Amino acid sequence: MAPPEKLENTSEKEEESEEEKEESLEEKEKSEENGEAESEVEFELDEEEELAKRQFLYRGYTLEELKKMNMDEFIRLVPARIRRSLKRGLPHRHKKVLERLRKAYRAKKKGKDIVIRTHCRDMPIFPEMVGLTVGVYNGKEFKVFEILPSMIGTYLGQYAICTTHVTHGNPGIGATRSSKYVPLK
Repeated sequence: MAPPEKLENTSEKEEESEEEKEESLEEKEKSEENGEAESEVEFELDEEEELAKRQFLYRGYTLEELKKMNMDEFIRLVPARIRRSLKRGLPHRHKKVLERLRKAYRAKKKGKDIVIRTHCRDMPIFPEMVGLTVGVYNGKEFKVFEILPSMIGTYLGQYAICTTHVTHGNPGIGATRSSKYVPLK
């Protein structure tokens, strides 16, 4: 008689578990309806976090904060080699380029886009130069590029490469003494 009782108990447990499953499904549906609003809020927060991650930072400072800094504060942030040269003061040729870049910045605000051409490859890039178009001489021609925020704290010459990869072709007729005696096809 014991086995039939066990069967009856298991059938009752199955019925109870089915009822619990139905109740849990109903609760899930209700939470999903309420959760749509919560998921939208979470989605908005995720977008804000992504924008914060994408925002440019140079040594923990945003571009706007860097532009507001005076030169002494900015000099403390740049790498040692640039910091050492800037502490000695800007050479006259760098000052001239900086003046021309400031004029170009004012013209850009008015709607004109001016390309500043320079031979100063050792000019450090400052935050106030971001967005301007510069042509840097590489020994043969002026390489034109726009200054991006990620270029702050580097030199202009780093973006106007002066060496190119050379690939030699096959020698032609007359290139060597022995090639003079090669029969023509």
